[in-house]
Amino acid sequence: MACFSSILSRSGAHYECVKLRERLLLIVKDRLGVDHRSTILASGDLAGTYGQLGRYAEAEVLQVQVLKQRTMLLGVDHPHTIVASANLAGTYEQLGRYAEAEVLEVEVLKQRIRLLGVDHPDTIVAAGNLALTYRQLGRYGEAEALQIEVLKESTKLLGVDHPDTIRASGNLAATYGQLGRYAEAQALEVEVLNQSTRLLGVDHPETIRASANLAWTYSQLGRYGDAEVLEVDVLKQRTKLLGVDHPFTILASANLAGTYGRLGRYGEAEVLFVEVLKQRTRLLGVDHPHTIIASGNLAGIYTQLGRYGEAEVLFVEVLNQRIKLLGVDHPSTVVASGNLAAIYGHLGRYGEAEVLEVEVLKQRTKLLGVDHPSTTVASENLAATYHQLGRYSEAETLRCNVLKQKTRLLGDRHPDTLLATLSLASTYKAMQRYSDALELATKAHLGSIETLGESHSYSLKLAAFRASLKGKQPLK
Repeated sequence: MACFSSILSRSGAHYECVKLRERLLLIVKDRLGVDHRSTILASGDLAGTYGQLGRYAEAEVLQVQVLKQRTMLLGVDHPHTIVASANLAGTYEQLGRYAEAEVLEVEVLKQRIRLLGVDHPDTIVAAGNLALTYRQLGRYGEAEALQIEVLKESTKLLGVDHPDTIRASGNLAATYGQLGRYAEAQALEVEVLNQSTRLLGVDHPETIRASANLAWTYSQLGRYGDAEVLEVDVLKQRTKLLGVDHPFTILASANLAGTYGRLGRYGEAEVLFVEVLKQRTRLLGVDHPHTIIASGNLAGIYTQLGRYGEAEVLFVEVLNQRIKLLGVDHPSTVVASGNLAAIYGHLGRYGEAEVLEVEVLKQRTKLLGVDHPSTTVASENLAATYHQLGRYSEAETLRCNVLKQKTRLLGDRHPDTLLATLSLASTYKAMQRYSDALELATKAHLGSIETLGESHSYSLKLAAFRASLKGKQPLK
């Protein structure tokens, strides 16, 4: 029975495997007792299957018990005990308990180095796991340093086509994405997807994950059509292989919803985001990081639909949860502050918006640097508030800098660059510099039609703005 369950697990038949492993654990526990090594092994195997199915709370219960038993029977430095620690840390990460995961992973890495050496494959895996937790904690520099080393070691020991090396490339690419280095991320992710497809097949979970990661990067680069094609396929594959309630399937729904939002298809985005929030609340609880992200995403769509009151309620709750769980300086907390400030701006509460936005810009500049996309967004938002407050010179300074950065980093046809152009043009209009405003708006409008199409919301906004300038006389 144990051998057959292992075959099912390796083949990805987790739903069939879990029933067999649950039955096996009951039999072994009844015949051999809870502390027998076969019972402990069966518990660990069942916990692993629960994790594959996204049933992380059930996995945690078993893994905590396995770790206690292995520590008591084998000692803290036994390889099986170290594996148990690493498995529990992985579950803590899936549950959003990143600080607890870090404590275990730091210890596992120390033990691996001391007992096996820095070049052992198990040590490299431990370093990679710790790097992923650093990324979740917003410590992108530390994550990148570890992941570069992991990729080098994995390539040297296992070769470029080994699944662990491919996974290491994908993880480094994801960190580049968080650092706003999208071109570097894309280069790695395209290669990862090609390798995974060639070596593992299109339906393998690693290949599907590579498609999802590349789609996210395409979205950040403004290639929304390319992102949508990949994300629709990822959602279909994960629904078929994992079921609708698996965390990876829910993540695929959320990613597709985000792309629909960027394409201006807000109704379709809202439908998906509402369902994602319901699923995550039911399966993970209201304080799980993924549930909080879902709340923020839905609030963002409410903002686009002009439902600012509903958006504010969600954004206030998200900010409170972020501060409680992550602290005020975590990148996700800073994002939540910026989102709430934007809502205050829409509601005409510009004084409250400015207070938050000044702080957000300081934090992002300190944590991410002046050229990071998130810092640029913070500058844009503060500029918009200055504009609304009639402080046009301050708004112009910030918006000129933003447009230069976006043109340099993204190109003049990227949707974000087009919006930045419109924003600066609107400030020029308010300053009665109508010829400057018309020149910018015309360039952006033509670029938007070419890139996004004439019926896209950005193109329509730009057309309306150009029309508003007709008959305006330049300031003498």
